[in-house]
Amino acid sequence: MAPERPFARIAVAPRGAVDLWCEDAIPGLPRRLPPGSVDVVVTSPPYNLGAPYGRYDDARPRSEYLAWMAAVAESVERVLSDDGSFFLNVGGRPKDPWLPWDVARAVGERFELQNVIHWIKSIAIDREAAGRSAGLERDLALGHYKPLVSRRYVHGAHEYVFHFSRRGDVPIDRLAVGVPFQDKSNVDRWASSVGDLRCRGNTWFLPYPTIRERARDRPHPATFPPELPEWCVRLHGLPRVGRIVDPFVGIGATAVAAARLGVTATGFDVDREYLRVAAERVRREVRSRKRSPMRVAGDRRRTAPA
Repeated sequence: MAPERPFARIAVAPRGAVDLWCEDAIPGLPRRLPPGSVDVVVTSPPYNLGAPYGRYDDARPRSEYLAWMAAVAESVERVLSDDGSFFLNVGGRPKDPWLPWDVARAVGERFELQNVIHWIKSIAIDREAAGRSAGLERDLALGHYKPLVSRRYVHGAHEYVFHFSRRGDVPIDRLAVGVPFQDKSNVDRWASSVGDLRCRGNTWFLPYPTIRERARDRPHPATFPPELPEWCVRLHGLPRVGRIVDPFVGIGATAVAAARLGVTATGFDVDREYLRVAAERVRREVRSRKRSPMRVAGDRRRTAPA
């Protein structure tokens, strides 16, 4: 039986609330949200890699899993606005590199693939390759990765973020997550530049924060940092965002990003314990914003978008 009210509703200044629903998103999305009412969907579904979720079997036959992802895409299609963005984070095993692309093809039956972003979780930067202007005193190894003992594969240090839209023509605000020019002469050289800022491109380095106790700090087998959905929303264009949705909200990274940005959000999950953690994380973010109302996280844009 579908719940009559959300698991949690947390007010978010200045524009709305975060609603967390304890139900399956496939029927839940069209049940809770009117057609065309969602501007941005950011989500990371189970990858079908056998992760130990509390209330979900993450080891389905491949054909069943892809059919399930196609059903998710159908529900998203029902609620996404005409100029909305659907950001889908998917990773895979080194020995099964086609899995993320198989998921993208299943979703691509209903949407156009507009951008492919590589979420870099760990990277090694050689001092010599970085050049003198970088000012490095030694080689750097940044971020966190899951060690892999293998004679065939290298460590997996990145995942995909597939940006879908209905027609592949949604305008985006590239400079909202832009970076300063390394060579300042490019500020005047490129006619398209707007001040000392350029498009970040399709590689985003976003490491996980260091945790002391996994059971306490990250009680979920597959999460992303809140900065990832935050950057996705900013890339879409924050002024055009009225509602964000995460069909697999888990412990609430997308909901935290919505609270940070002051935007209404709706999240779904079938696990009440994950939702309990998500609600507490959102409440902490709301309290943090009240203490520091002038903080604007992650927005590098200084003037109009390119």
